[in-house]
Amino acid sequence: MSEEKHAPVPYRTFINIWLALIGLTVVTVVVSRFDLGALNIWVALLVASVKSSLVIFFFMHLRQESKLFKIGLLVMLTILAIFIGMTFFDVLYR
Repeated sequence: MSEEKHAPVPYRTFINIWLALIGLTVVTVVVSRFDLGALNIWVALLVASVKSSLVIFFFMHLRQESKLFKIGLLVMLTILAIFIGMTFFDVLYR
């Protein structure tokens, strides 16, 4: 098998992503202090999705993988989000 060589990712990119993750953590904490009703769950899921996307794409180097692998991961994460969302619908309407 041949391995593809990718250009190294600059440290500045990692630092910017790390700062974005810290900022999103602050957003999560701030939003948790407000009572938004059922919207709290969706905001938390949205922020968690963005944070996990940043980690997967930059720290785990997914953006340098093939399109098929990216599409497969996207489909899997979408199905997972649907299942989690449906679970929260059950809790919401009890």
